[in-house]
Amino acid sequence: MDPRDLWSEALAGVLARPVRSALTTLGTVLGIGTLVITIGVASTAANQIVGRFDALAATSLSVVVPEQSGSSPEAALVPWSGVDAVTHLAGVESVAALSDSDTTNSVSVRTNDVVAPGTVSRQTLAVVSASPTLPAAVHGTVTAGRFFDAGDIERHDRVAVLGDQAARLLGIDDVRHAPAVFLAGQSFTVIGVLDGIRREQRLSTSVILPPTTAADRLGLRNVTRVLVNTSLGAARQVARQAPIALAPGHEDSLTVLAPPDLSKARKGVQGDVNGLFLVLGLVSLVVGAIGIANVTLVTVMERVGEMGLRRALGASRRQVAGQFLTESTTIGLLGGVIGSAVGVVVVVSVAGVKQWTPVLDLRLALGAPVAGALVGLLAGLYPSWRAARMEPVDALRSPS
Repeated sequence: MDPRDLWSEALAGVLARPVRSALTTLGTVLGIGTLVITIGVASTAANQIVGRFDALAATSLSVVVPEQSGSSPEAALVPWSGVDAVTHLAGVESVAALSDSDTTNSVSVRTNDVVAPGTVSRQTLAVVSASPTLPAAVHGTVTAGRFFDAGDIERHDRVAVLGDQAARLLGIDDVRHAPAVFLAGQSFTVIGVLDGIRREQRLSTSVILPPTTAADRLGLRNVTRVLVNTSLGAARQVARQAPIALAPGHEDSLTVLAPPDLSKARKGVQGDVNGLFLVLGLVSLVVGAIGIANVTLVTVMERVGEMGLRRALGASRRQVAGQFLTESTTIGLLGGVIGSAVGVVVVVSVAGVKQWTPVLDLRLALGAPVAGALVGLLAGLYPSWRAARMEPVDALRSPS
């Protein structure tokens, strides 16, 4: 039998019962569509999860400055003014310097020098000094008042900015009337409240002072940490260059805390999620294969007389088996094409609704029709083998 004749006969057999063929194809559509949807949505979701993790963690690094014996600004390993050198590195978005010590991690802070019975005006808070660029470096916002600036630092003003939780604990929610806090026996005017801190969240319970004021009043003279925020993908390069920019010739004395390489984490998350949903898709695909096998077997039983006539007219066993295999493969191929198209549309639609970036494996979208055809081929093996085993005389005697 010519391959074109075989294809024509198989297509005629499929179209002879359009409703049954459509329902059988629907099983493959559901199986292939579920496979494409689950893997596509899983890949998109995994990419979104790791992408958010990248945005929060993979762009932040810290440079730790060791304790220094010298107390003068000239002896500082990293001077406050030297932090600006990091801002000129490629990929750096914001930089800020911090100074703290063990003695200022727990300081008694009061909002009033008068002790009134029944009122609580004293809290134990951390006191730090920072550069004026701190809000941008910790992704915070000054919700009340303002942050201290270069003028406050140059004048050694006794001003302070409170973290949002520190302000709440001290009962300060409005700085328009210049409230004061008392620590180490000295008063400081509160000029602002820093809220929404996403990095170095312990600063939300801290009192933040200008560097010069903290050096004069509390002895916080030297930079202990430098916070650097980079653009996505630049953290590891900046981590190599920042120590050189901060302390030329002494870069080995600094410790850089850089984010880990997240490529393995990304692959692990995507692999785990894909593996989970792949099982669900394969189950749906097996159900579709069983449907094709069942309908093909029923078709074989209904067409016994036709097969007997073909055998009597000279058709070989291979040609009879080939006809039914072609029919089942055609049904699987149609189901694979439609299921792949439906799956791609659903994945893109879900990503659009969630405002995600759709992640589609081109090999999966193109291989889905081939998988559908393969499922149809495997599902038709037994019915085709059974049809080929029938003897012409027995088939012609069958009441069907």
